[in-house]
Parts: sequence; C-alpha cells; structure tokens
Amino acid sequence: MQIGDRIDVDVTAIAHGGHCVARHEGQVIFVRHAIPGERVTVEITDITRSFARGNCVVVIDSSPHRVKAPCRYATPHGCGGCDFQHVDLSHQRALKSQIIAEQFKRLAKMEVEVDVEDVLPTLHWRNRMEFTVSDNSKLGLFASRSSQIVEIEQCLIASTEIDIPMINQRRLPKGKRVDVAITSSGSQEISIEGRENFALIKEKVGDVEFSLNPLSFWQSHKAAPELLSRVVRELSDPQPGDHVFDLYGGVGLFAAALLPEVGAGGRITIIESDDNAITDAKRNFAEEDRVEVVHGRVEKALKKYVAANLVILDPPRSGAGASVIEAVVSLKPRAIVYVACDPASLARDTAYLKERGFALHTLRAFDLFPMTAHMECVARFIPE
Repeated sequence: MQIGDRIDVDVTAIAHGGHCVARHEGQVIFVRHAIPGERVTVEITDITRSFARGNCVVVIDSSPHRVKAPCRYATPHGCGGCDFQHVDLSHQRALKSQIIAEQFKRLAKMEVEVDVEDVLPTLHWRNRMEFTVSDNSKLGLFASRSSQIVEIEQCLIASTEIDIPMINQRRLPKGKRVDVAITSSGSQEISIEGRENFALIKEKVGDVEFSLNPLSFWQSHKAAPELLSRVVRELSDPQPGDHVFDLYGGVGLFAAALLPEVGAGGRITIIESDDNAITDAKRNFAEEDRVEVVHGRVEKALKKYVAANLVILDPPRSGAGASVIEAVVSLKPRAIVYVACDPASLARDTAYLKERGFALHTLRAFDLFPMTAHMECVARFIPE
C-alpha cells in the first residue's frame, strides 16, 4: 500500500474522531467521508506502522443515510471542519452514540447506552469561529490534518451574522489567526492576532450578564450556554448552604447558574488557569462575596481545601486526569458533575472515579456540534 493508491474497501464501523474503519489485507484504514455499511473506493493519504488513513473518493454501495453535503467545502480536499455533512442528521446522532458507547467499553470497561439529544439549530449554530489568513489575505480554514489553508466565502455551520466577505475587505495579516464572536445580542466582534486592542464583549444567559474577553472560552453553539447551565444545575442538585467547586470554571457560566441555589449561606469556588478567563471571572463576580475566584492549576489549587459538597468539572478536551480526580475525590463531595467535549477523556476519567469509589449515576449527551463528529456529554457521579 502506497500513498495515492486507490483501494475498494468495506466500511465496518465508526471510530473516535469521526473516521470510519475499513480493512485491506489485514491493515486498518481510517476513512473520511464514508459511512459504516458502505463499500467505497478510498484514496490513501497517510500510512503508519499500525494503520493507514484515506479519503472516500467513490461510493460503490451507498448507505441509506447518505445525503448530499450542503456545504461545497465539505469534500476530501476541502475544509477539514465538518466530517459528517454527508450523513443525515438522525444518523449523525446515532453514530455519536456508538462512539460514546465504544469509548466507555474500551476505556472504562463499562456498557453504556445513551441517546445523543438533538439541539437546534443544526446549521448556522456556531457563534465562535477561528479563521487563519491565507497568502491572499483572505479568511480560510485548515484542510484535514494539514497546514494548507482553504479559502472560504461562507461557512454553513457559522452564525449568519459572521460576515466573511466584509471581514475579507480588511487588510488581514497573512498567516495570522482571526477570531470572530457573535454575542447573544447579535453583535459581531473581531479579534486579529497581533492587533489585540479589542473591547470586552457581553453575553447574556437567562437574566445573568457576563463580561468577557473575546479570546476567553465560551460555548460555541448558540444554545449551549443556557442548555448546559440548566443540565448542570439539574444533575448537581445544589442545596442551600453548599460549598460548590467549579473546576476549570472559565468566566463563571456554571457558577452563575448555581449561585441562586446555594443561598445566602452557600459559596462557590472557581478554579481556572487561563489568565483572560480569571480576569473575566473576577470582574463578573466582583460584587459577590459568596464567590471565590482562584487562579491556578486545579490539582495544585485544591490542596488547600479539605471538603466540598459538590464538584463541577468542565476540563479541556484532554480531560481532568488521574491527579485531578484524586484531588476531587479527597474532598468527599456528595456528587460530581462532569461536562466533557471528548467521550474518550470522560470514559478514562470515569474509570479513575470508579477505582476511587464514585459510580456513574447519570449520563446525557447533546449534539452541540452538528455536522461534525463531536458531541458534549454531562455525567453525574456519586459515592458507591
């Protein structure tokens, strides 16, 4: 097998990351733009000792779930952002459920069944976009597993308020990053790498208003902040007087959702390492003495605490890891609620929690990244 070869294969399963699995003469091939159950022609793009990668370039036997991709950039040699545009939406969610189940079986040694819940809208849902400027000084997105920039005139998962043609009229610096945020009020804020003279932006979730740096993390799906705030509040079941730890707490989204529930005698400790987010959180809770904002790495910052009633975890894609789980468990909370954008990391940390006496009580999943292979999970753990 050589790079550039075209091989006919049967596609058998979906893998973590959205690629499909096929085999040729005993070698595993991870295939983009295919669907399990199809027979396709795959063009090999990469070869390692243990597997190869390739793109579906011809569909020989088509899945009944295959549709025409609505975006003209969703091709093997186009943008690398949306791996599922060729799959009907209900089957996208079914594939994501299979990914979650496979990761839990492999990493947590657990059998789980979870339906990935539909979240609208499924196009033009993304309120945060990160572009890179091409050599032609135009906005673009990277091709899959490549440093090649694909210039685009529109993005079908980006909010309709993100005006790519208008931004392209600016003198954009080649090779630099351009971040675009659409706020909850509909205003467009643009941050260009090297020109960090932006203003703070406002976001509103329910009756709570947040002030934040445009580069601070904020959920990208326009429905996500309110949805996840509600689900975290329901699964954590906070009580008056609770001391809640909001780990990787960012600008304070979940802290704000739980604050009314803990009452006058309760308190929330936010721990975050990102400089921008910490500044934002301190500003957002400047007049709230029930909220403590701690700047530091979670596992180190937790060492000075001895107990917690509830712990909320919203780590980056890499997950919390063994040392953080150990520190959380030592606080002996009555419940841990874990928000995860990577089911593999969640499954691995579930195994750590199980080893330390915490059982998975509830698992929900949400299609907060339609047209892509990503999903968001929220899990509740309680002492066994």
